[in-house]
Amino acid sequence: MNVLHICANPKPTEDSASKQLATAFFGKMIEVNPDIEILNVDLYSDPPPFLTYEAIRGFWFPITIKGYTATREETKAMEYGIKQARLFNTADVVVLTLPMWNFTIPAILKAWMDQIITPGSTFSISKENGVKPLHRVQKLIMLVSSGGIYKEGDPRDALTNQVEHIFSWIGINDIGIAWADGQDECLCSDGAEHKAVAKEAALELAEEVGEMAAAVG
Repeated sequence: MNVLHICANPKPTEDSASKQLATAFFGKMIEVNPDIEILNVDLYSDPPPFLTYEAIRGFWFPITIKGYTATREETKAMEYGIKQARLFNTADVVVLTLPMWNFTIPAILKAWMDQIITPGSTFSISKENGVKPLHRVQKLIMLVSSGGIYKEGDPRDALTNQVEHIFSWIGINDIGIAWADGQDECLCSDGAEHKAVAKEAALELAEEVGEMAAAVG
């Protein structure tokens, strides 16, 4: 089984609750099943470009215009997205490590998603068949931290809604989350307790992934 880890947090681990969740998650996952292959992508080490009009044309015009061939400039603009989509498509599980910033995901993660959620990359699309996945991802896991406290269905939470809707559109509906909220000492006095609860959730998800890998054999 292959696990793709996308990290969208620039902080060092000692200052990052979400990275601490990731450390616990991957440690437990390997303990349960050491044969799992892990590929780490740090978006701050290999940052995605914003999706340009050249890239949009390259990805979409062959779908909407019969016989269209991408130009050299368009092909160049598509390179990052194609490279990352190949990594995504070969993963069985995708793990996102991220903080909540301004009630949603970091812009760098949105830029990465814009690069890979493109036709011919991670999905195909047609009037006859609609949207069909080109990947094999079975499960998406989010390891999240936030300063404030958010309950399920909180209208301020644009993070989970965005991630869930984007990936369900390409056929990924099994989504797990471990969320260390309340990490801003100015807003919450028991952030350590919230992080401990989130760590337990991360460990449970890790066990689940390890068991998935064992079932695959």
